[in-house]
Amino acid sequence: MDLDAYVAEHRGEWSRLERLATRRRLSAAEVDELVALYQRTTTHLSVIRSRTPDPALISRLSRIVLEARGALTPTRKFSWPEAGRFFTVTFPVAAYKARWWWLAVSLVFTGLALAMMYYVAAHPEVQQAFMSESGADKLVNHDFESYYSEHAAQDFAFRVWTNNAWIAAVSLAAGVLIVPVVYVLFQNLVGIGTVGGIMIGHGRADLFFGLIAPHGLLELTAVFLAAGVGLRIGWAWIAPGTGRTRAGALAEAARSGVTVALGLVLVLFVSALVEAFVTPSPFPTAVRILIGFVVWAAFLAYVLVLGARGAAAGETGDVLAESRSAEDVLV
Repeated sequence: MDLDAYVAEHRGEWSRLERLATRRRLSAAEVDELVALYQRTTTHLSVIRSRTPDPALISRLSRIVLEARGALTPTRKFSWPEAGRFFTVTFPVAAYKARWWWLAVSLVFTGLALAMMYYVAAHPEVQQAFMSESGADKLVNHDFESYYSEHAAQDFAFRVWTNNAWIAAVSLAAGVLIVPVVYVLFQNLVGIGTVGGIMIGHGRADLFFGLIAPHGLLELTAVFLAAGVGLRIGWAWIAPGTGRTRAGALAEAARSGVTVALGLVLVLFVSALVEAFVTPSPFPTAVRILIGFVVWAAFLAYVLVLGARGAAAGETGDVLAESRSAEDVLV
């Protein structure tokens, strides 16, 4: 292909597209022209890349195409009403529709964790397989309790928040593969079961549950929610259901997963605040657990009540539905 001739033939179209893409307002006819020129220039860019790659020309056309795409699909501005609707409708509906998945994960994980704790507690040889006697003594008499207060509360809250957000993100992102979600849950199960078993086996069940319960109720529920939604995404690929393609079912479940991921950012932040400021506080154990229970119960009521109400009204929890606009902002 003669690159100079190709450029000479289409230079006028590219310049016209560039001018249209930078205008603030366009008429209906100009919008149609912009769309047509955008499609043609995208094709021109593809041809040049494949046949006669010229870095300078490719860079210029790429910039023009991106400007045109930005004009056709402008970035939506932040809206307080939309943010409010997300937290009062979209997120709770998405969590509610996946409720059987994360409730099942919660029951299975909790049952296995308790069984492992009391098995480890009843078998000293198992405890020694996980930790030396000196290490267990240090954990029971110092490390477990000091973990919650050895750092400044605000720093500890941020550290806990990011760690739990990472676990939730992995569970959601890897949900389509299923196995990584199970692996993440298994890692947490072994950690909680081992530490809990050693604490109970050394007669400190009161300390273990007294420190875990205030924040653990909400924190673990958020992790279970992420894992349940992640597994639901994977199952949508395996069994899409009657009348649905695998790709369509997977896309719908994945969009719901995005909604849950955004909502869990705030939920895990609240959990981190409880862990950093309530768990190590000087309040009596019963008071700390009560605070954690109230926060946890409020979250469950929020998801189940608002979620059921939104689902009954026909809401889907699809984050993309909130991003569509009925108006043509270019006209």
